[in-house]
Amino acid sequence: MRHPPRSVLLAVAGAVALLGSVVVPVVTAEGATPACTVEYSVTGQWDTGFQGSVKITNNQAAMSSWTLTFDFAGGQKVTQGWNAKWSQSGPTVTAANESWNGALGSGASVSAGFLGSWSGSNAVPTAFKLNGTTCNVDPDPTTPPPTDPPPSNGTAPALHVFGTKLVDAAGKTRRLLGVNRSGGEFMCVQGYGIWDGPVDDAAIKAIADWKANAVRIPLNEECWLGLSHIKPEYGGANYINAVKDLVARVEAHGMTPILEMHWSYGQYTGNSAGCSDLHATCQKPMPDRQYAPSFWSSVAGTFKDDQAAVFDLFNEPYPDRATSSTTDAWKCWRDGGTCPGISYQVAGMQDLVDSIRGAGAKNVIMAGGLAYANDLSQWTAYKPSDPTGNLAAAYHVYNFNTCASESCWNSTLAPVAAQVPLIAGEIGEGTCSHGFVDQVMKWFDDHNLSYLGWTWNTWDCSAGPSLISSYDGTPTAYGAGLRDHLRALDP
Repeated sequence: MRHPPRSVLLAVAGAVALLGSVVVPVVTAEGATPACTVEYSVTGQWDTGFQGSVKITNNQAAMSSWTLTFDFAGGQKVTQGWNAKWSQSGPTVTAANESWNGALGSGASVSAGFLGSWSGSNAVPTAFKLNGTTCNVDPDPTTPPPTDPPPSNGTAPALHVFGTKLVDAAGKTRRLLGVNRSGGEFMCVQGYGIWDGPVDDAAIKAIADWKANAVRIPLNEECWLGLSHIKPEYGGANYINAVKDLVARVEAHGMTPILEMHWSYGQYTGNSAGCSDLHATCQKPMPDRQYAPSFWSSVAGTFKDDQAAVFDLFNEPYPDRATSSTTDAWKCWRDGGTCPGISYQVAGMQDLVDSIRGAGAKNVIMAGGLAYANDLSQWTAYKPSDPTGNLAAAYHVYNFNTCASESCWNSTLAPVAAQVPLIAGEIGEGTCSHGFVDQVMKWFDDHNLSYLGWTWNTWDCSAGPSLISSYDGTPTAYGAGLRDHLRALDP
């Protein structure tokens, strides 16, 4: 769904956890501030790879350029990075400033990230130097307790594909029925935060109280990777940790989290362009080859041991708007590369599936079709190859879409649903009533399929479908239709 216009729209010591790390303050034993501090984080780790980040704070006199050095002790290798010029000689890693982020004033910080490989161990570096000065001198770290831990009264089941259904470990079918929780795709890239509205336990419980069992969470690849133009407090490790925390809350209430790449890098000014910006500030026709595979490798590595989480590859592909050839559009969708009418190099759905499986993740993957995921007419013919067999088709439908009638669903969706699980990741009604979504839900119920309403945000309903008027779960007229329907379904 395109968004309504909006004006506001690590640890140096300790073990590395498989799903992240804890950032700790660094002070001298006497309580004085060190000349410089470096917070090193492993924000995601999988069988042979990991994503790391460093936050450098200069507490000396201002400097016009900077170089950070540290040694790996476990044979790790940096394979690519961002926000710095990364290099490695033997165990010694060097990160030098880019031309645009060399100035580092007294008290100022800069963050940079990288992807790396490891085998045997992934020991945390213990010594860092900034322009030759040793950082983190005489550290005395403490780990603050979480301020609002997720509840422990529920669990979300691990899922896999069995024939045309999603099933849990016991073989019980699970339809994904719930809502989208927008915010993570746009707030950070606009510089306002990470989420749009509260995502604490009370806010997530309000979703569960609708009898939802799934929450789709749109994400921004530049925020996850912590690219240079993203404010450090909202990107990289901070963003990843916020996503992990939200996933934990969703799962603690027994709901399935669906992690989805919504906005991505790449300049597109062709037909139906949402913006002319190179950066991930609007919906692009396809994922980009520059960052999307790294994004999914990192996400997959972070959540590969949590098969309750589902991965939705890309929000709403529309390569068909960039070319008049349907065949070219579907080939672009699957294979990527140089696509007609798209100026940047595209990552196809196969590239992204390969990135996820290459990270060792067996999680269920969703892939939406053409025409903003509204066209699945050739989805099975161009279906990506998945060695785990855990692939589902994703579909979006609003009352203003082309395929928005029972006749179209019977002719194009039913054949897909006869081969793989089919999930309507977004359903909605532009008028903010619920007559149309009532028809959608009935058809999907009759075919034992999944659907999620767009969106659990308190936006002006006249600008787009909004389910709620308050984060306590007070519904709009449209939201009342979805809420009452979910509550009426057999458990």
